[in-house]
Amino acid sequence: MSEACYLKWDVELPERPIKGVKYFGNLKEFVIDSGICSHCTTCANICPVRGITAGDKPIDFPNWEELCVDCGACIRVCPRWNYVPLNGMGEFKEMVAAKSRRFTGQDGGMVTEIIASALEMGVIDRAIFVGRDDEWKPTIVHVKNIEQLEVERVRGTKYSFADVIVELRDAVFHTEKGVGVIGTPCMVSGVRKLQKTVRRYHDRVKVVIGLFCTENFYHHQLYSFLEEKGVDVKKIAKTDITKGKFIATMESGDTISIPVKEFEPIVPSGCKVCQDFSGVESDVSVGSVGSPDGFSSVIVRTDVAKDIMDFIRKNDYAELGEVKQTVIQKLVDFKIKIHPYPPKKKE
Repeated sequence: MSEACYLKWDVELPERPIKGVKYFGNLKEFVIDSGICSHCTTCANICPVRGITAGDKPIDFPNWEELCVDCGACIRVCPRWNYVPLNGMGEFKEMVAAKSRRFTGQDGGMVTEIIASALEMGVIDRAIFVGRDDEWKPTIVHVKNIEQLEVERVRGTKYSFADVIVELRDAVFHTEKGVGVIGTPCMVSGVRKLQKTVRRYHDRVKVVIGLFCTENFYHHQLYSFLEEKGVDVKKIAKTDITKGKFIATMESGDTISIPVKEFEPIVPSGCKVCQDFSGVESDVSVGSVGSPDGFSSVIVRTDVAKDIMDFIRKNDYAELGEVKQTVIQKLVDFKIKIHPYPPKKKE
């Protein structure tokens, strides 16, 4: 292998708070066991021995004392190491309400439209989407063509942790043009950490879409909670969170509404310290808040996202309207208020 194939970036290993303990042991103590881990799975992506596990349970590394090679990569890419919460609306070039003319999806279908347009433009040749099975358990789909986006289960929000960032590892090795990634704000932060740390991610991840987010859930806990509420999960056609309520739209067309506050017992502790509602580090943020029914609010933050939106306009791929920024701002401020960091101690 030629010298040119090796990564040339200087690597500084972080200081270990617990001397004499491997890096994963430090991550476990100060992030995972302390309850601030967001389950973004960036550490599982970067682990050279693939010993860090994710899935539908807290992050773990069985037998890490023996198997961890103590490279420090997990700490270097963890968004919650030396955690300082991101928050606010973030910088943006434009904000628009939009509804895809080509795809139906969660609200305006604009996540699907943005990825489809990026594929058509040749900005990327693949994207990582979250699909689902009959029980709404997330599955990972590597989308390589627009036809795959027509599959209903690939579109829409699932509200459960998915191993998107773990799968990104294979995607960046196989892409020729670039990869598109869709994720919650914590996942976006994980991708940005990878891009700052590893040249391959820096060069090959081209589009990062951030989803408006208040919290996420472990699938098994969400499934059990909904079943206890009398919701037949296998008959859900769509899920949404709006105006303080979790809305399950059934295949029959009926809707079941549950106050979000009732989900409090199953909200993961890592979500309770997150203040980033709008995904401030993304190329483009998408959500329903602030737009008319059936539309998505699209916050365009970077040049690549602006180019994609200009392409969508040029081809009349979406119906456009105005966003009520003040409505989004209320949710941005509310998340900061309800998720103080460090958390307030109960008296």
